[in-house]
Amino acid sequence: MKITIIAVGQRMPDWVTTAWQDYSQRLPADYALELKEIKPEPRTTGKTVEQMMAAEAKRIEQAIPTHAHVVALDERGRALTTMQLAEQLQRWRDQSQDIAIIIGGPDGLDANLKQRCAQKIRLSDLTLPHPMVRVLLAEQLYRAWSINHHHPYHRS
Repeated sequence: MKITIIAVGQRMPDWVTTAWQDYSQRLPADYALELKEIKPEPRTTGKTVEQMMAAEAKRIEQAIPTHAHVVALDERGRALTTMQLAEQLQRWRDQSQDIAIIIGGPDGLDANLKQRCAQKIRLSDLTLPHPMVRVLLAEQLYRAWSINHHHPYHRS
């Protein structure tokens, strides 16, 4: 199973890159975690928020792997506990699905793109900075894997 994280935003601080690499490398090869960074639309062009999100959506759609089960991170998405994420990860695995999880830009995700996603989930009721979302998502996917494989990381 391949898990592709498609995130709007580039040039993250070093701590984000370091943390991302740490968690993504902890996952075994049969749970490959890949990050595809999407160039954000410039916020100084006079475009409306909707136009900027639509432009980002086009770039996101190009990055989605063929036949992937697409999940949007969205503030109005379904809240999952860590145990529920572990169960979801196992279902995806059992169905031999590659997964694409989308993290939107500063203004969120285009409404049409969200409608086309098979699932919408949220990581927290809190508003999180985009760099933190990448790290938190990678950590939670690793934690979910560790639960499913009875690895001691979850108990630490």
